[in-house]
Amino acid sequence: MSKPTYVYVTYIRTSADKVWQALTDGEITRQYWGGQQNVSDWQVGSDWQHVVADDPSKVYGIGKVVESDRPHRLVVTWAAPDDAGDPSKYDRVTYDIAEDQEVVRLTVMSENTEPGSGSADAWPKIIAGLKSLLETGEPLPPFWDRSGDTWRTVRFA
Repeated sequence: MSKPTYVYVTYIRTSADKVWQALTDGEITRQYWGGQQNVSDWQVGSDWQHVVADDPSKVYGIGKVVESDRPHRLVVTWAAPDDAGDPSKYDRVTYDIAEDQEVVRLTVMSENTEPGSGSADAWPKIIAGLKSLLETGEPLPPFWDRSGDTWRTVRFA
C-alpha cells in the first residue's frame, strides 16, 4: 500500500522571489513556523534541517535538497531525525512557485507522507501563515502546542 500525497495550492499577492526567500531564509521561516526555522545553503545535494530557532540543537526535521531552481521550484526530502536511517520514512516535499503579474501560485506537494503524521493538518496552517506574513507583514498566531521537547499542531474543534 502506498502512502498518500497531499497537495495544497494557494495564491499570494507577492513576487516569486519573496516566496522563495520566505521558504529558505531561516529568519523568515521562524515567523510562520512557530519559532522553527529551515536551515541550508539550498544547493542540490545539500543537507537541510528544521530546527528550533532559539535552540538549534533541537532538530525536528532533516533531509536533502533534491532540486533547487530559484525562484521557481524547490524539492526536499524530509524525515524526523530518529528516522534518518530508513529511506521509507522520508517524505518528498515539492514547492512549485509560479508568478503571474502581481500574484504567485504556490503549490506544495508532500509525497510519501506517513498516515497520521499530522502533515494533512500542518501544511494548510503553515502555508496560510506564510501567505499572511507576505501579504500583511504579520504571521498568523502559532498553530503549535509545545509540550516538552515535541511540537504538535493544534486541532480546531
